[in-house]
Amino acid sequence: MRKQNSTETSALESAGAQKEKIGNNELKALGINDVDILVNFSRVANGLLKHNVMAKPEILANLEALIDDPIPYALKKGGKFKNLAEDVIALRKEGKFVKQQRSNFKLKEEIAEFPVWGLEHIEVGALAQMRTAVQLPIAVAGALMPDAHQGYGLPIGGVLATTANTIIPFAVGVDIACRMCLSIFDLPAEAIDTETDKLKNILVDNTYFGMGCTTKSYFDSSLFDSKSWGETKLIRSLKDKAYAQLGTSGTGNHFVEWGELDIAEGALTGIPAGKYLALLSHSGSRGFGGAVADYYSRIAMTKTKLPAEAKHLAWLDLDKDEGQEYWIAMNLAGEYASANHHEIHNKIAHALGVKPISMIENHHNFAWKEQLADGTEVMVHRKGATPAGEGVLGIIPGSMSTPGFLVRGKGDAASINSASHGAGRAMSRSAAFKRLDKAAIAANLVEKRITLMGSDMDEAPMAYKDIHTVMAAQNDLVEVLAKFEPRIVRMADAREKPED
Repeated sequence: MRKQNSTETSALESAGAQKEKIGNNELKALGINDVDILVNFSRVANGLLKHNVMAKPEILANLEALIDDPIPYALKKGGKFKNLAEDVIALRKEGKFVKQQRSNFKLKEEIAEFPVWGLEHIEVGALAQMRTAVQLPIAVAGALMPDAHQGYGLPIGGVLATTANTIIPFAVGVDIACRMCLSIFDLPAEAIDTETDKLKNILVDNTYFGMGCTTKSYFDSSLFDSKSWGETKLIRSLKDKAYAQLGTSGTGNHFVEWGELDIAEGALTGIPAGKYLALLSHSGSRGFGGAVADYYSRIAMTKTKLPAEAKHLAWLDLDKDEGQEYWIAMNLAGEYASANHHEIHNKIAHALGVKPISMIENHHNFAWKEQLADGTEVMVHRKGATPAGEGVLGIIPGSMSTPGFLVRGKGDAASINSASHGAGRAMSRSAAFKRLDKAAIAANLVEKRITLMGSDMDEAPMAYKDIHTVMAAQNDLVEVLAKFEPRIVRMADAREKPED
């Protein structure tokens, strides 16, 4: 059979979209009953569908989100749903079109117990979010890590096991497969002091930060030969963007940094104890993962109606097309995030002229098919939590001036084989700008001998919990193998909007 080229595939997709129609019954299911409103919604929805601007599930998901909260849509200049949002706002001011709360699923009445590490340092909002999560009808078990703080849906630092055929996009997170990667070089740690300018310039020349930043040269782009990039229409539409962003980092708490790695005796096979030059990076699946998260979280919220306090924990069924599509896209985002780090590390190693003797990596913001201690098959969501199964290596960073740790998991069943993914925020970004002092931040960096390129007050060390307190709280979850002291840190410019 002759293989269809991309032009033919696009044409077929367009023709298929034109045959589809969003019916009045589907719009009524969103809570639209007024005839005039129904006509307007139908005109916009079917216009977008006819011209192949969006797929049907995405259109319905956007309309559902608009009805929930029309203000963001009304504020977006040139937005495709702007006029509809303005109409809804105007009608509500007149006391009309008040959205009826609908729920297909009820939460469990009893709140299941879940273990919490470092309870005394965790805010009430994060605990409340975790309590809601374990009340989901699909929830099997949960745990909260010591770096936990309030997030969107599931708290950052939250671990949630659900029934094996379900997956929650917002419990995975927006930055799918956000990842840590550590390269160890057979060079003395003192190189940071003797070769400071060289190492700093290598970072400047080989790292790229920013929400829309791209690269023009690649060390290894073979991931894009994978057939997975053709699996769904959404993935195909994002391939070029993902390719352009390969080897780049995000904003917010994402970084690439040189540091001193102090390895304990016998900690790593084949690497003697001592202090080594090391490179540590933190970033995820960039615009590709963000677009996947946005697309499927909206679909999940349309398909799975939950009470208001749990609506962002809507799930997809892996037995359905949309669930399988998200599973494929999420796993591809994991491969992409790993390739992204490898691209950064390989370019830097090439510029340094020395290959690393070891590279260690792990990701969070992901969902894994696993078994609980009793053999129950589950889907484990780790949002800002590190896999810590028995013998599994991971990296838990602190802040730009506090140490990170190379760890080995102990396989604690109560934590669902998990640990923290960092120190965790002690205050919000807005609070950091209001409460922290620039002079104090600068003094801290001088004291710790930190060379900083980029960043702003919201990423100051004081905005984070004490990493030593966090590590002490999870001594039963991980064994510390090495300590990483950051020294030359590169992050996004202060003007960049945080996207972590």
